[in-house]
Amino acid sequence: MDKIVQFVQKSEHNATAVAIFGAIGVAVVALKALSFLKVLVDVFLRSGINLKKYGAGRGGWAVITGATDGIGKEFAFQLASKKLNIVLVSRTESKLKAISEELEQKYSIETKYYAMDFAKGADEDYQGLQQLLTPLEVTVLVNNVGTNHDIPTPFEQESDKVLKDIIEININAAMKMTKIVVPQMVSRKNGLIINLGSFAGLVPTPFLSVYSGSKAFLSSWSQAIGAELAPKGVHVQNVNTYFVVSAMSKIRRANLLIPMPKPYVKSVLGQIGIPGGASTPNTSTPFYSHAIANWAIDNIFSRGYWVNHNYNLQVDIRKRALKKREREAAAAKSQ
Repeated sequence: MDKIVQFVQKSEHNATAVAIFGAIGVAVVALKALSFLKVLVDVFLRSGINLKKYGAGRGGWAVITGATDGIGKEFAFQLASKKLNIVLVSRTESKLKAISEELEQKYSIETKYYAMDFAKGADEDYQGLQQLLTPLEVTVLVNNVGTNHDIPTPFEQESDKVLKDIIEININAAMKMTKIVVPQMVSRKNGLIINLGSFAGLVPTPFLSVYSGSKAFLSSWSQAIGAELAPKGVHVQNVNTYFVVSAMSKIRRANLLIPMPKPYVKSVLGQIGIPGGASTPNTSTPFYSHAIANWAIDNIFSRGYWVNHNYNLQVDIRKRALKKREREAAAAKSQ
C-alpha cells in the first residue's frame, strides 16, 4: 500500500512539474509572439517623429557626411524635400557642387557644401567645417560617412592603412562631427543625430573584424550619448542597417533583404524614434525585412550560431573575391 501511495504521489509531482514547465513554455512562446507582433506594428503601422520638430520648413539645417553617393546622397534629397536646408560634406568638390545646385533648383532650399577627406582626420578640416556650421541653426546631423575592408580579410593580413582608415572614418569622424554640432543643439534643446550603424555591430563578423568593431562602438556610443542628451532635447538614433545597394556594399541589385537607398532612407526618416526590430536603446531597424531579420537574430538560435554563420558567409565571399582578383590579374597580364 505504501508503495502505491508513493507512486501516486510521485506521479502527481511529475504531473505538476510538467504543468509548470508547460506553462512556462507557453508564456515564453506568447512573449516571443508578442515581441514579433510589435515589430510588425512598428514597421507597418506606426509613424515616427515628424521632421518639423527638427526645423523642417522653419529654417533648420541638416548636415550629412558622405553625401555625394548612395545612402548619404539620398538622405540629402529626402531631407531637402522636407524643406530642411542642407550642408553636404564629402571628399569630391565637383560632386558636392553639382548636388548642391540640383537640390536648390529642385526644392527651393539653401545649401552649403564642404569638401574634406575624412580619412585624413585633419584638425584644420574640422576647424573649417565648424566655422561654416557655427552661424547656422543645425537641427539634424546624419553621420553617414563610412568605409569597410576591401574584401573579407583575416585581421593579421589586413593592411595598416585599411585599419587606420576604418577607425578614422567610422569612429573618429562620427565623434568629431557630433562634438561640433551638439553644443548648439543642447543650447536650443532640440536636435536629431542619426548614426548609420550595421548588423556587423550587432553580431561580430569574422574577416571584417575592424569594421565590425567600429560599428559595435557606434552602437554602444549612440546608446550612451543618447541617454545623456535625451533630457536636453536631443534625440540620438543608431540605425541598424543590413545590406543596401551602394558602392560600399558592392551590391548592384535589390531584393527583399537588400533595398535601394531611396526606400531605405524613406523608412529611416519615417520612423524616427521607433525601434522597429531593434532591442537596444537609441537604436532602430526601420526597414521591414531588416527589422524581421534583427528580431530573428535576437530571438532565434544563440549568438554563437550567428557568429559562426557570419564566419562561413565571409569565407565564401573571400574565396569569390580572391578568384575575381586572379581573373582580373590574368586579364591585365594578357593585354
